[in-house]
Amino acid sequence: MQLVPIPDHLQEGLKILFVGFNPSIRSSETGYHYANPNNRFWKILFEAGLTPRKFLPEENRELLALGFGLTNIVARPTREAAEISKEEYAEGAALLEQKIKQYRPKAVCFVGKGVYQEFSKKRTIQWGVQEESVIPGVIEYVAPSSSGLVRIKQRDIVEIYKGLNKFK
Repeated sequence: MQLVPIPDHLQEGLKILFVGFNPSIRSSETGYHYANPNNRFWKILFEAGLTPRKFLPEENRELLALGFGLTNIVARPTREAAEISKEEYAEGAALLEQKIKQYRPKAVCFVGKGVYQEFSKKRTIQWGVQEESVIPGVIEYVAPSSSGLVRIKQRDIVEIYKGLNKFK
């Protein structure tokens, strides 16, 4: 089966744009963001109070009605982020910057410190709002990856995501 990128869900006037590393194999197979059953993205959004209920991956486009968009720093699906090359990250970061400048979301939530490191080229990053944005006028927010591989307690991840409520 050929692995294909999944569509971005972008529009003008977004409150929050969520940016992941890249699609999983499962997302590529289904065409939906965060489709791997081990990924906790949808549960985290609900538990953090960002969504009124736990959405299913196949409802990912419905986040646009809440003012939330979805994209990735790299479009190519892989089994794990470690398979992404430096060249892909550099190309993806440039494309992401163009998307952010075009759509001007109020806040951009990077779903994983590594995503923000590749975008910003910064090495020391704290959770939450970043003091200095790469793109002036856009709030850059860093939250843990929602991957089931992340070894941070779910309740601690949810607490970090709750900080996004002030932008919705």
